[in-house]
Amino acid sequence: MKLYINGEEREVPASQTVETLLRALGIDPRKVAVERNLEIVPKSLYADIAVADGDRLEIVHFIGGGCL
Repeated sequence: MKLYINGEEREVPASQTVETLLRALGIDPRKVAVERNLEIVPKSLYADIAVADGDRLEIVHFIGGGCL
């Protein structure tokens, strides 16, 4: 199945949820926010929301920091 992840076309195995896709990409689901087709996916639904051919995902990593 073809997905667009952060603007890049990627081929991934079919029948995946947001959570299984993140894990397959080596991404810790607890440390990212995901937008699927212009809608934010609540973290509580990562294991329930299936990704489909042609979906557009934006995955944003949280980075800590602060002023010195």
